[in-house]
Amino acid sequence: MTEDIEQVAQRYARYTTLGAIVITVVWHIGYDLTVTVTGWSTFRWPSLAAASWIGYAAITAFTAVVLVRTFSGPARVRELALAVLAVDVVVIVACRPQDLLGPSDWGWGSVGWLGVMLLWNRPRWRRELTAFLAANAGIMLAAMAVTGMLDRVSIAKYLMVMVGSVTLQIGYMAGCHTLRARAHDAVVLARRLAADDAWRESARSIHADRIRRYAAIRDVAESLLEQLADGADPGDPRVREDCTAGAMRLRRLITEREDVPDELVSALRERIDAAERRRVLVTAPPFGASLPELPDGVREDLLRAPIEALDGARSRARVTVSAMSTMVSVAVVADNDDLPVITTPVHEPSGVVVTYQRQGGEVWVNSIWQDA
Repeated sequence: MTEDIEQVAQRYARYTTLGAIVITVVWHIGYDLTVTVTGWSTFRWPSLAAASWIGYAAITAFTAVVLVRTFSGPARVRELALAVLAVDVVVIVACRPQDLLGPSDWGWGSVGWLGVMLLWNRPRWRRELTAFLAANAGIMLAAMAVTGMLDRVSIAKYLMVMVGSVTLQIGYMAGCHTLRARAHDAVVLARRLAADDAWRESARSIHADRIRRYAAIRDVAESLLEQLADGADPGDPRVREDCTAGAMRLRRLITEREDVPDELVSALRERIDAAERRRVLVTAPPFGASLPELPDGVREDLLRAPIEALDGARSRARVTVSAMSTMVSVAVVADNDDLPVITTPVHEPSGVVVTYQRQGGEVWVNSIWQDA
């Protein structure tokens, strides 16, 4: 579920960004190009208007490429914003004074959409976009003042176009930002819920392991007490051997602690329990409570040889696990006569190094993994 929600959030980010690009491109081609071509004869300097359209298109193309790659505006946004405002000024200069508020002067109504692209998904986009749109409005108002077009009708036209375009541009950007923010909140909530589910599953696993351990402790104690209650002779070597094995198992079960279950430790405990059911005396100090994250294949290579030595033990074995932040070691000493001993260290593909040594009737197997 978390992955699905994250994909939805990514889609929001992608398609709102593409929407800003599509609006700017369609507006520039569908409106700006149309009024430039149809009003070619009304321009004072038509070639200047054409150059402005091309410059606007070039900045749009560059910004669109950046947005598609990063979902954020380009780094040199200040220089590009000044270039866009310069395009606005050039379009105004290219127009005749009487056409300043006419369709031919497309710059002051269009550059705001390119400002949306430039400032897309930036940390301070509200402040920056407000300043950009205010500069655009100020440039147009200054041009009207220079050409003497500050009458009531001209001011009304100016306000109508400016308020309409600014409302659309700020509204779109604010709406998309809200969508992305809500999608991000949903991702954060999903991750928290997933973490809570993992914690509950871990708690259930810990509880089940404790129940298993308590049942094993009861079974061991009950078996020994039943033997003695049935009249078993405490001096009988076999009875004493059973009591010793039972005491060792009780000591191990009581001292075991595992707040965070680990697959390596769980696998070892299963094999230790199996060995004890075969009446093997297993000495196993409490394993570390936390082991480092192991890459794929390392856990299997760490356990393979030590478990072979433990499974083949005749009467006794000792199991130890050592761990640090970048190292894990699993060692078994057992009276195993059947395990083949390799005189040189074995290097597994996962990076685990296995060392064998035989002395007398015992074999020592040590597997070590170190993070490179």
